[in-house]
Amino acid sequence: MESPEYYIYLIESEASGIWYVGLSQNPEERLLQHNKGKSKFTSGHIPWKLLYTEKAGSIGAARKLEKYYKTSSGKRKLKKKLGR
Repeated sequence: MESPEYYIYLIESEASGIWYVGLSQNPEERLLQHNKGKSKFTSGHIPWKLLYTEKAGSIGAARKLEKYYKTSSGKRKLKKKLGR
């Protein structure tokens, strides 16, 4: 049996401009959940748009990558990837 694929996603609040990095097996579905207020942190900044996804592979690899992208050097790397 094949193990599930996980993705890192970056969303941006259209209301406040803040970024949120998370992990999911289905980033598009997760974005819908964020926009329905199903996440405590993101519910106060609706609406959200998906800026970036990256295949991470396993849940362990995804957690490591998510943790990295939440650091200052990880945020700089994301900005560079997005041309910002």
